[in-house]
Amino acid sequence: MKKRRYLRWIFSVLVILVIAVSVLLVYVRQFLPDVSLKEVTVEVTPERVERGRYLANHVMVCMDCHSTRDWTKFAGPLVPGTEGKGGERFDQTVGMPGVFISPNITPFHLKDWSDAELYRVITSGVGKDNKPVFPVMPYQNYGKMDDEDIYSVIAYLRTLPEKESKIPEPQVDFPMNFILHLIPAEGQPAPVPPKSDVVNYGKYMVNAAACMDCHTPFEKGQLLTDQAFTGGREFVTPGGVLVSPNITPDKQSGIGNWTKDMFISRFKSFDPKVNEPHEVSEGAFNTIMPWTMYAGMDSTDLEAIYAYLVTLQPVEKQIVKFISKN
Repeated sequence: MKKRRYLRWIFSVLVILVIAVSVLLVYVRQFLPDVSLKEVTVEVTPERVERGRYLANHVMVCMDCHSTRDWTKFAGPLVPGTEGKGGERFDQTVGMPGVFISPNITPFHLKDWSDAELYRVITSGVGKDNKPVFPVMPYQNYGKMDDEDIYSVIAYLRTLPEKESKIPEPQVDFPMNFILHLIPAEGQPAPVPPKSDVVNYGKYMVNAAACMDCHTPFEKGQLLTDQAFTGGREFVTPGGVLVSPNITPDKQSGIGNWTKDMFISRFKSFDPKVNEPHEVSEGAFNTIMPWTMYAGMDSTDLEAIYAYLVTLQPVEKQIVKFISKN
């Protein structure tokens, strides 16, 4: 008799736990994320459009993911005419917890989005209808930027030519389909430091370009921020595994022996107006670094980025840049 009562008690507790967990999961899926819309109305001015064009193409490189890249050429330059059309696929083959396809960010898709909704998705990762966005888009970084820069990007997107494309909804694997609802948070915007404050201005630009995201080891869905900028993040590519380099000022394995001019020249050497990206044979080394886009960054901004990077703690960490499948 006591054993039966004990078993009934265990069963009752299990039922209660199942109900509680079910209610919690329903709450997470239905009511989170909880990021309210900010009152935002963006006036589209020539100055904002030009600033937004610069940021979206050469710093934040929004067009990097929201266009088609030609992976038969070095660094995957954009295919002309696809800017903003979306369609880049991020799935399990490259370590993603599901299938995520970059959306169309031309007015074809965004015409029904308010400025407030665009601001929220860029800075907080919450899209239309309160849907969370997977942080392959570094909205945590964009949420730390000056509001005026975000407004400029919005103004620029409004001026893009409409490009028709039908992008499927993300297919998120379990348990990320629940975890994803817990990630977005309201942005914490900060003003752009004056360019005369070179190091802090460089820090701002490094955040805007999300340099740390690629140049930091990544394990179990998390950046190992205690090893920030030391490289070692792996990216699976058709030809093999690409490993990001160390960009701390270590003299043996980082950029400690680079001068400012060397740093700037490295970026400018990939300007497609000067050097057409070379063809890359199947299985050969290529890079996801959008060099052709960053090549358009202003030299003053590159100088500031260098000035910030050389203030970091040098960390010796040798990196094998590419592990070929062949």
